[in-house]
Amino acid sequence: MRSINSLPIKNLVRKPARSLALIFISAFLALSAFGGTVMVMSLSNGINSLSARLGADIIVTPYAATSQVSYDSVIIQGKPGQFYMDSKYYEEIKTEIEGIDKITAQFYLASAKASCCSSRLQIIGFDPATDFSIQPWVEKSYSDKLGLYDAVVGSDVTPNTDMTVEIYGKTLHVQAVLDKTGTELDSALYVDIDTMKELIRAHNEKNPNQEKTIDPDNVVSSVLIKVADGYDIDEVAGDINLHVRQVKAIRTQNMISGVSESLSGVSATISLLMVVVWILSAVILAIVFTMNINERKKEFAVLRVLGASRVKLAGLVFREAALYGFLGSLLGAGMTVLITALFTPAIENMIGLPFLLPPVPVMLIAGALTVVLTIAAGAVTAASSAVKISKIDTGLILRGDD
Repeated sequence: MRSINSLPIKNLVRKPARSLALIFISAFLALSAFGGTVMVMSLSNGINSLSARLGADIIVTPYAATSQVSYDSVIIQGKPGQFYMDSKYYEEIKTEIEGIDKITAQFYLASAKASCCSSRLQIIGFDPATDFSIQPWVEKSYSDKLGLYDAVVGSDVTPNTDMTVEIYGKTLHVQAVLDKTGTELDSALYVDIDTMKELIRAHNEKNPNQEKTIDPDNVVSSVLIKVADGYDIDEVAGDINLHVRQVKAIRTQNMISGVSESLSGVSATISLLMVVVWILSAVILAIVFTMNINERKKEFAVLRVLGASRVKLAGLVFREAALYGFLGSLLGAGMTVLITALFTPAIENMIGLPFLLPPVPVMLIAGALTVVLTIAAGAVTAASSAVKISKIDTGLILRGDD
């Protein structure tokens, strides 16, 4: 009876249609579990990365900008766009509002098509002397000071072969590529305040008929504030809104909360679909295994006559289920990795939320757990079939009395 141990593999080869059906059901189970887990983890990583990169408690923008549908996406996620306010408001906030620990200004410029990219590029200017939002992120990839016409780019920007980018007739020298954030900030370009002023002047020259010329020396796009210890963030924001006209101070957490709520909704939907798929797959596996047992009653009866114990036959079913689950889970996990590698940009664009894949070690752990869970699911669904085998009346089956 030693040969009974090889029966799972022989049955897999002898009945290819049935075997492929069971493997594909297991693969679908693994694909839904692993794919859903990766999606939820990527969305969570994206929002955490976004919160960490901002680093500000309050963001102040021109009041008129708040009427733009996508103004918060420009600030939070780096979508191409621009708006400006007189720099006097920046000075007013800095000198007259209490409770400010750190304050800095940023500048946004949505470029025309750049030499590096097939679409518009968001340019973000910052002041290295006061910045506490972008500079720490930049320093992870480039520790030196950015000079005139120097730039660092997001992870999705591909510079020319000589590490340059042409914008508005100006050649920018790319010094470093930043870590991925999972947002459109990965398709942005970052320069210091002096370079930004030159780019704005070049933009004015390229667009002489624009409604209002941008004065690079007297405008900012937004003001980022880190509130001092002992002060309430909401109170400081309210103080700005009360005493500084033509601007709107918004708590950063409130801006991100909208993204977080959308993320929670998507994550909940994905989790629900995972549960539904698991239940349906488990039911289908149970039905298929039951049909499989009914077809093979005489085979099992013969094995009983030849000396196989009921425990041995039950173990045979479990091994077959584990084999199908193992092969299916590997196929499903492989499909998840392939889909993720090929379609991550499309997924990011489709969901419109921060999306940052987990590190490779985390992906490997999640994949391994998926394999284990899929094998376990197959074994559990085979349990009822194993119980039926243990109750087979050999004599009745062999006589044909089903």
